[in-house]
Amino acid sequence: MAEYTTYRPDWQPEGAGEEFACQVMTGIDEKKLAERAAAAKAAPVAKQYVRRQLTVDDYVEGVLKCDRTVLARAITMVESNAPQHFALGQEIIQKILPYTGKATRVGITGVPGAGKSTFIEALGNLLCDKGHKLAVLAVDPSSHVSHGSILGDKTRMETLSKRPEAFIRPSPSGGTLGGVTRKSRETMLLCEAAGYDTILVETVGVGQSETTVRSMVDFFLYVVLTGAGDDLQGIKKGVMETADAILVNKADGENKFRASVARAEYEQILHYLRPATEGWTTKAYTSSSVTGEGVWEIWEVVETFMAQMRRQGTLETRRQQQALSWVYQMTEEQIRNQILANPNVVACMEKVRMNIVNSTMSATAAAQMLLTAIEAELKK
Repeated sequence: MAEYTTYRPDWQPEGAGEEFACQVMTGIDEKKLAERAAAAKAAPVAKQYVRRQLTVDDYVEGVLKCDRTVLARAITMVESNAPQHFALGQEIIQKILPYTGKATRVGITGVPGAGKSTFIEALGNLLCDKGHKLAVLAVDPSSHVSHGSILGDKTRMETLSKRPEAFIRPSPSGGTLGGVTRKSRETMLLCEAAGYDTILVETVGVGQSETTVRSMVDFFLYVVLTGAGDDLQGIKKGVMETADAILVNKADGENKFRASVARAEYEQILHYLRPATEGWTTKAYTSSSVTGEGVWEIWEVVETFMAQMRRQGTLETRRQQQALSWVYQMTEEQIRNQILANPNVVACMEKVRMNIVNSTMSATAAAQMLLTAIEAELKK
């Protein structure tokens, strides 16, 4: 654009300085413009990559062949909240169901900073070395402000993410309570159909309310730190009473003795709690993801648990109950979505909102008003 210079028009006041900001650009040379257009037209055009739309059969075939790219796209399809993706995602799940159910499902939860991701990497590398195929479903918290997630768990699993035997999938929680994403179960099924024999589900890590993952895994591991609370804190009903094992992590260096003391304290706490799984005694253990001490021992506990549950028939019963629970939860969700999409209910919700904002109705009366509107729509 260097040829397009500017000049001062002759009608400027005599002696005008730079403060007179009027300048004129020379006109466009039509000849040069035509030459440039011809040159651009003659130049080879780079091919643009267009992602091919996959059919249901393409997705199923790719998943069963453990094509990681297709598997990732299938998970994205299932996780999508877009209405046009729902039917396709469910059709994919339906077709891969006969190839699921053979993996060991382990849920791992704990407070933020307990070292869940580091422990998973240490355990995952050992599992890969032993010939296992591992899928890690890491759930990241979603912001209630921006609704976004960092999805940075793979940065804590740098060596494991490079292993061809491992597949790590970070997903946003989407605001779902309980530490897991709403679609975690279906994602787990896709990974099982792809041939991964071990599924590790890492929850968000928020505290005692993270019990949803218990309803989708075989073995539930609760990772804790030293100094996390007294005996009364441990006896509280919550995540601890659902755990099949408690792991005091970061048992290395100067913290090793404190971790051993904490393990003994948790053992005492467990005497007050009913076992999470019938016929299995929950115990506390220590490990260090840095030194590797105690990491493989935890997996041996998982294998012992799975063997015992299969012998007793408890594993099959638990999975059947989990599947039924999943059906009920999905049904409740669909009913809720249909109710909230009803225009008359939406209009009533707006009236309720205005009454609450203007302080002309109590919360109880407003809730009853909304329930009456919902009942009226259900009777139609």
